[in-house]
Amino acid sequence: MTPDRVLNSVEGVCRDATTSDELLSGIADTIHRAIPHDGAVWFGVDPLTLLGTAPSRVERLDPGLCDTFWHLEFHEQDVCLFADLAHGEGAGAMRHSLDNRMGRSPRYRDFLQPQGYQDELRGVFRSGESTWGMVGLYRESAHQPFSAEDVSILKSVSRPIGAALCTYVRQSAPWLTQPSAPGLLIVNPAGHIIASNNEAMNWLRELWPCVEDSKAELDPNDLFSLRNEKLQVPTALYALISRSRAFASGRESAPARLRLRDARDRWLVLHASTLAKSEADAADDVAIVIEAAKSAEIAPIIIEAYSLTRRERDVVAAIAQGGSTTEIAAKLFLSPHTVRDHIKTVFEKVGVSSRGELVAKLFGEHYADPLHASMVHVD
Repeated sequence: MTPDRVLNSVEGVCRDATTSDELLSGIADTIHRAIPHDGAVWFGVDPLTLLGTAPSRVERLDPGLCDTFWHLEFHEQDVCLFADLAHGEGAGAMRHSLDNRMGRSPRYRDFLQPQGYQDELRGVFRSGESTWGMVGLYRESAHQPFSAEDVSILKSVSRPIGAALCTYVRQSAPWLTQPSAPGLLIVNPAGHIIASNNEAMNWLRELWPCVEDSKAELDPNDLFSLRNEKLQVPTALYALISRSRAFASGRESAPARLRLRDARDRWLVLHASTLAKSEADAADDVAIVIEAAKSAEIAPIIIEAYSLTRRERDVVAAIAQGGSTTEIAAKLFLSPHTVRDHIKTVFEKVGVSSRGELVAKLFGEHYADPLHASMVHVD
């Protein structure tokens, strides 16, 4: 397929897909025809943390290496890390980046080679200034390495795919009821849940309906009521767990925190931190707290979904706090005329005609606890 045909096909899939799974399936089929490969991983990301979220799609990769995949992403220096691609070239091939010296890559030694893959092509999907998804494509040794043309094709489809994933986030509907109390899980280094309260299991069922603990013996008088070495951590949590260990070791500056939606499109927040038995022991076990997302947690990701500029986001935040045009101008060191221009542009992007509509659409339609109407002041 020519680059133009690939782009047209991808744009058609993005336009016609009705669900996120249908979107990724159609994109994956199109990219496979344009860039033949033997394995792949696709996932949406939180644009502020670049942690993987739904939707996701994995093709011909060993599920037992999921933990390894995320560990290498946060703990090892390597070429074509997703964070580097998101702030740089947008796509890159491992073998080309290493000038064929594959032994220099921890990801090649510990993830590709054990599965029989000899090259990897990675790309990120952007909308505006934000990254909304990522992909890794893999080829076995029987095939040629990825070419510069393959990299170019993946770069060319970044924007339409990023915009489609952005729309998927914007169209979420998390106003349905949720479990009220936070959940707490303890995960050991082997990836097993070794302790949990009942709320945590309820949250996991909301996130991943396939989670089943019916064989576990629950003690309602015990905070950590689940002890079941056979219950594996859902795959999507491995990135969060790996990030928490990287933070504990000083390799990451920000704590492990992830915002994602459950099976019914409601926003949740997950926090993870390592636990040490004593000051002298290594922090191996990880505690994960799961709770309903509050407005302040989701505001940035929803605002970014409308491709607002940094200054437009500042104006929206000031409007949500009830600022008048004059007050916003003074706070942001702008003229009132410039503030009015920003507000007009924001209205056009979001599709509203008043400040009340703006706050209702950005906050009320996407959060379980919409901002109170008294916070809005209309000139």
